[in-house]
Amino acid sequence: MKTLLALDIDGVVRDVAGSYLRALADTVEHYAGFRPSLDQIDRLKTEGIWNNDWEAARELIYRHFEAQELTRSNVPLSYPQLVAFFQERYLGEDFGGYIRAEPLLIGREFFEPWDRAGINWGFVSGASRASAEFVLGRLGLERPPLVAMGEAPEKPDPGGLLKLVAQYPETSQVVYCGDTAADILTVVHAQQADPTRVYRAVGVLPPHNRSTAYQEQLLERGAHRVIRGLAELTVADVRGLF
Repeated sequence: MKTLLALDIDGVVRDVAGSYLRALADTVEHYAGFRPSLDQIDRLKTEGIWNNDWEAARELIYRHFEAQELTRSNVPLSYPQLVAFFQERYLGEDFGGYIRAEPLLIGREFFEPWDRAGINWGFVSGASRASAEFVLGRLGLERPPLVAMGEAPEKPDPGGLLKLVAQYPETSQVVYCGDTAADILTVVHAQQADPTRVYRAVGVLPPHNRSTAYQEQLLERGAHRVIRGLAELTVADVRGLF
């Protein structure tokens, strides 16, 4: 029974409260004149369809103006300009933006037990390849298996996870670790699309929200287990899911 451990990156491998989510809030504030809290952003993401932070920012802007009885068609918002503003804050020039100060939530040693146990691993992330490779490079990982933004449909579509699984055709068991409702639903949809394998979802509470309510939301979406951080996940834990 060959197992694959698939990992999300944002909120799982790196803390993005002060980077991606900060850039998201900056963007909403710039275009709408109000700054969403982390709780408001999390509530949006619990809907399970806002995995892309650019789209999440746009949605919060639209909802703000809808509350003022404006229709979306009457909101003068350019999506390419929104993305450019977001990226200026997040990436900056030569990765000098918020991304540079992102805390890592695991170290290179995290992967050693999986290698010893013969468990393959890789990443499925909604982050751009440049952003994902930057953080994975900080971990000392050289070109690990990765499916990034634009290389598969947005989660919760299971296409990205299935694309990673296809790189390991001998896999019969898959665990995907993610911190949002979209991540959990990706596993649910992957199981429906690929009944030849067994899929399990592990919810990872992000550092900025480790509340009981958030844990319950991930379980309601279909998580088989929820943990406080990826660092506490063990080989025995993964084997116990099957």
